[in-house]
Amino acid sequence: MFKHILLPTDGSKLSDRAVQKGIQFAKSLGAKITVIHVVPEFKMIVEEGFVSPMTAELKTRYEKDSRAHAEEMVAKVKKKAAAAEVACDGVAVTSDYPYQMIIDTAKKKKCDLIMMASHGRRGLSSLLLGSETAKVLTHSTIPVLVVR
Repeated sequence: MFKHILLPTDGSKLSDRAVQKGIQFAKSLGAKITVIHVVPEFKMIVEEGFVSPMTAELKTRYEKDSRAHAEEMVAKVKKKAAAAEVACDGVAVTSDYPYQMIIDTAKKKKCDLIMMASHGRRGLSSLLLGSETAKVLTHSTIPVLVVR
């Protein structure tokens, strides 16, 4: 049936649960997985009329810290997959359009299924960003399995 499953993660509890289910599902099928974490691009911070200065140092620190955090998340999933004896590859990418990077990565890696949480981020960021899962469902030509 499915031979290669893409597992997006944003580090939320629901996303972690979807990843765990994805690893179990892949094991039952004898499939391999690729985990992806999308890091948002650096932006100026605007809060209550205060705009943070955009400095090269601040941007560099953000990119370094974000990349390290993303690689940690990917490594954590790879460790869980290895413990379950499931072949796993991982990628961390930067984009303000996570849904598009998820779809592009699935195509590039020749995944035949995207398995992801029904929603991830909470609060104001989810209202501003919208549901990445809904966007993947809308735009993907690859089957999507949503974990609730």
